[in-house]
Amino acid sequence: MKYGIFDVMGPIMIGPSSSHTAGAVKIANTALYIAGEGFTKVEFVLYGSFAKTYKGHGTDKALLAGIMGFLPDDERIRDSFEIAEKNGVHYEFRIEGGHTIHANTVKIILSYGDGSVSEIIGASIGGGNIVITNINGIEIEFNSKYPTILLKYKEQLGIIAKISSYLSEHNYSIAGIETTKEEDSVTMVIDLYDELSEEAEREIENMEGFIYAKYVQGYRKGIKCISRPKK
Repeated sequence: MKYGIFDVMGPIMIGPSSSHTAGAVKIANTALYIAGEGFTKVEFVLYGSFAKTYKGHGTDKALLAGIMGFLPDDERIRDSFEIAEKNGVHYEFRIEGGHTIHANTVKIILSYGDGSVSEIIGASIGGGNIVITNINGIEIEFNSKYPTILLKYKEQLGIIAKISSYLSEHNYSIAGIETTKEEDSVTMVIDLYDELSEEAEREIENMEGFIYAKYVQGYRKGIKCISRPKK
């Protein structure tokens, strides 16, 4: 694996640790835009090193800031508890044991007024870098560095060719494609070198054959993630 100088030095950020603060902000920020805004409660389930040091390293403030949409260099991170209280954000931190892929792991559970719940698991892997490992029980792996398309569909022939052809015809370069099969459904993660236009987002979201389609704009260019759930 190759590392750039900014992977080693870490990001521009607020807080004492790129893993425990900047990475935590990114995980929560990414979870927000995957699951969508408008949640009524958020639970942070902490594992490993996160569970042991989350108060001292400000991981709790960072996670809460991220779920409110703040970026790692936002000075409001220091006051995230006060801001959450002011804005009526209901939250809870829990500690659990058990094996995790990485020491700095958190499960973020977002509850919504219609009774729906979204669960996203992510890990901070050093230097402010993150990996999302699970969305609603589906094991995946993407690092949120690149613009990413998340697709879920019933297993069928031609889907990879369909989306690849669309991207090629519209001059989008694919950085990588990974698929994960679970029973009769497949989750596909497509990393791009270029950001999707709003028109391309809409067209992909409205393609036939997908159970859901989400677009997450990555941190590679220093901007926050965005996601538009399939209507």
